[in-house]
Amino acid sequence: MQPRTALAALLIALGLVGAGWFAARGMAQLRTGDRYVTVKGSAEKIVDADLVVWPLAQSVGGNDLAAVQAQLEANTRTIREFLTQAGFKDDEIVVSPPRLEDRWAYAYGSNRPPERYSYSNTVTLRTAQVKEALAAVRRSGDIVARGVMLNAEQGGGPQFDYTRLNDIKPALIAEATAAARKSAEQFAKDSGAHLGGIRTANQGVVSIENRDAGSPQIKKIRVVSTVEYFLTD
Repeated sequence: MQPRTALAALLIALGLVGAGWFAARGMAQLRTGDRYVTVKGSAEKIVDADLVVWPLAQSVGGNDLAAVQAQLEANTRTIREFLTQAGFKDDEIVVSPPRLEDRWAYAYGSNRPPERYSYSNTVTLRTAQVKEALAAVRRSGDIVARGVMLNAEQGGGPQFDYTRLNDIKPALIAEATAAARKSAEQFAKDSGAHLGGIRTANQGVVSIENRDAGSPQIKKIRVVSTVEYFLTD
């Protein structure tokens, strides 16, 4: 019985030693894993818009339905002529189906508006000719001068977009990530630590904004990346 007892005691002792070693190693890893820094890096690029969507909304009112319809058709031709004379092709101009509203249908007595019918549509220019579209927008008063009343609230004005984001996005992300690492290295240096590997990384939010209020055709693209780095002794 004595040899078996001695062997059992030895195995227990070895187990305790091993458990202590693993526990100590685990605590060391825990302390190392708890030390990290979160940094952000950003990158920006100024680009020109490559797509313009310009909705030109108009409406005509009156009590004679046939006359209202004829006026809307005439106005639509006027807007089309203005855009084609500005150099745009027919496939860049889209006319929405007309919308007819009988404003007397649910109004009675003194609540009735003076004009019974309101007939409206939207002529939309969708083009990659940004400079030409800008020039046309500046001359849009000519449409009003020809007797067409545009509804700015419904149209909303021209929208300038940039459609080639995927072409420049990888380079911006790389630049933002490099900026984040530079900040992390400086933090580690100032705190007397060394920069380890990446704990987590978020490629960041991509935003496209107008460079300024007066230049909607010029866009500012910004990428912000968030990265967490381990810190080591």
